[in-house]
Amino acid sequence: MVARAPPAAAADAGSVELVVVLLVGSVAVSPVERAVAVPVGLVFRNEATFLPYYLPCPDLFTMQLQYREEKALPPFPQLFYPQPKALHQMRTDVLTLTAWLAPIVWEGTFNSDLLDSIYKPLNLTIGVTAFAVGKYTQFVGRFLDSAEKHFMVGYCVNYYIFTDNPQGIPFVQLQSGRTLSLVPIKKYKHWQEISMRRMEAINLHISESIHDVDYLFCLDIDMEFHNSWGTETLGELVAAIHPGYYNVRSREELPYERRKTSAAYIASEQGDFYYGGAVFGGLVKNVYEFTRACHMAILADKANGIMAAWQEESHLNRYFLSLKPSKILSPEYLWDDRKPKPPEMRLVRFSTVSKNYKELRD
Repeated sequence: MVARAPPAAAADAGSVELVVVLLVGSVAVSPVERAVAVPVGLVFRNEATFLPYYLPCPDLFTMQLQYREEKALPPFPQLFYPQPKALHQMRTDVLTLTAWLAPIVWEGTFNSDLLDSIYKPLNLTIGVTAFAVGKYTQFVGRFLDSAEKHFMVGYCVNYYIFTDNPQGIPFVQLQSGRTLSLVPIKKYKHWQEISMRRMEAINLHISESIHDVDYLFCLDIDMEFHNSWGTETLGELVAAIHPGYYNVRSREELPYERRKTSAAYIASEQGDFYYGGAVFGGLVKNVYEFTRACHMAILADKANGIMAAWQEESHLNRYFLSLKPSKILSPEYLWDDRKPKPPEMRLVRFSTVSKNYKELRD
């Protein structure tokens, strides 16, 4: 904004024209006057001197750029909870924060009541995708029944079940505010092809249909919820540590794709954690970008006649190496019931169902 001084002011300045430049792009807040401090440029003979100028502009305090996935947080509730202590860690037996400052969610590291008091007023809707293809339709009933008991209880949830056999999906009574949509997909001969097509199908469905949810989780159908899965898992981009590799001694033990010809290649001296492909999620726009990138990498491998060691899971790990997840779920959220529960696992929230893989994939 440029304002020119009146003639009298110019004469007083010694016949030098005074130009006042309001640099509105750079502001500082004065909490006392509730005004915006705007630097003012006084231009004399192509030289500028900047002086503070307070421009009453209360609207700037409430202006926000709104997206579907961004909602203004309500005033912090007046709750009573234990005082945080800077010198006291809630868990000392496990890692709770990564080097890039992403929290790792374990039981005992969060307050569910406090989180719900923040998220409930936002009226969030959480989406869930799962694939029930071929004989995997037998797991849908158990998955949904357990989800209704433990997954985001008290929140609106939209389930999206991708299936090649809609008639094989059982009826499950859902809570109020929760819906089930069946997404027809093509039937493939080999389970590897189904796995490789998952990223493509999710990405396509997000672009075409999923516009009514705030967060989206992509989960395997042959799993069961055992304990609460709540808003502690919400984040911009969320990954889960694989239960088989959370306690390895070195990176060499992680089953990354090691062939340089693959788009999923990770060098032996690289890597953070090994993430499981059975659980990932985040804001819808971030899940869209993530699934698109993985799908493009899978297509690149296919064009070069190569399939990554662990199909989409290998590409998932490669993506998270470059673009770190903002929140990581501990193995509590992705457990394998065939493994004994170690002492650091205070509870299991989501785990695989015992099954015969050969029978399912034949």
